[in-house]
Amino acid sequence: MLRTFWLLFAQAVTILLAAVFVVATFQPQWLPGRLGDPPRPAAPGAGTADARRDATILSYSEGARRATASVVNIYTTKQARVPRDHPLLNDPLLRRFFGEQFTQRQQTSSLGSGVIVSADGLVLTNHHVVESADEIEALLSDGRRAKARLVGSDPETDLAVLRVSLQGLPAIEFGNSDSARVGDVVLAVGNPFGVGQTVTMGIVSALGRNQLGINTFENFIQTDAAINPGNSGGALVDSAGRLIGINTAIYSRSGGSLGIGFAIPTSTVRQVMDQIVASGSVTRGYIGVEPQDVTPELAEAFKLPRRDGAIIAGVMRGGPAEKAGVKVGDILVAVEGRPIAGTAAMLNTIAQLSPGSVASFRFVREGREIDIPVTVGKRPRPGQRPD
Repeated sequence: MLRTFWLLFAQAVTILLAAVFVVATFQPQWLPGRLGDPPRPAAPGAGTADARRDATILSYSEGARRATASVVNIYTTKQARVPRDHPLLNDPLLRRFFGEQFTQRQQTSSLGSGVIVSADGLVLTNHHVVESADEIEALLSDGRRAKARLVGSDPETDLAVLRVSLQGLPAIEFGNSDSARVGDVVLAVGNPFGVGQTVTMGIVSALGRNQLGINTFENFIQTDAAINPGNSGGALVDSAGRLIGINTAIYSRSGGSLGIGFAIPTSTVRQVMDQIVASGSVTRGYIGVEPQDVTPELAEAFKLPRRDGAIIAGVMRGGPAEKAGVKVGDILVAVEGRPIAGTAAMLNTIAQLSPGSVASFRFVREGREIDIPVTVGKRPRPGQRPD
């Protein structure tokens, strides 16, 4: 009896498996789902929470849409002197004394990008995009053109603020660059090579990049999102379209993108922008010293007591530091209680001090720590003599 039962059971299972095989082969849509198959796309018009979540993961179109409306193309023109086609110009003596007569003014043009940061017409871009420009024009994403006026610029961070005479503009939403993490997805928006507005995608490759020799004050976000000539001044945004940086430079041996681009974080952008809007320029603290990083080799050679801080390699005559008693060879280790790891931290910390205020500077001199109060001066603009 038991043997007959198992025989019937085995035959039933065999018939069932055969039926499933036939259906799976010729009518697979009849089955509710098959193991290992990828999820089938939602039917048109499906509006479930899962479908919306999948669309967000697979596409950054919404973030790109928000950002692109706020990014403009910047066109600048300036008059430049170029040599006339005159054979006498080959004579260096004539060129020296009569060069002005053998030159003519020619209009040159360049392009970059900018970001609308207020509905009443404020636009952020790079200083080098608008430097020495005679005319500046902004082309909006909706096709409108407008003349732009330079409100002010800051060569030391390579930022500039423009104003266009248009109202109700789509201002970008600011994000928090301090919360950015390596690996976050970012989008770069700009006008590379003048081909038109373009969005590229990448990740945050590194944070706090400095000592690159690009700007005086550096704290760059590094990204592998493709940034090319013409992207300068454009937006680096997170996946939701919030601004976290202004694209400013690339590392390249060919002129094209090699996957190493740099953006000024919004933490710096806000500070500079607010000062420019308020006064037309940026005011920074200054003590008049020439700093140098404490390297392991330097620390060993001079038997220095520590390997962090900034060595004072030079003191400006008559400057705030000299008046306070700072000497060559002192090692700056803290300003107002904030530790100084190197020259980059020193420059950024002193720059945030208010000119005219008295700040406490801690130095290591001859193996012992001393505190020196220094009356902070005003940092001169590049090419300007200190006060």
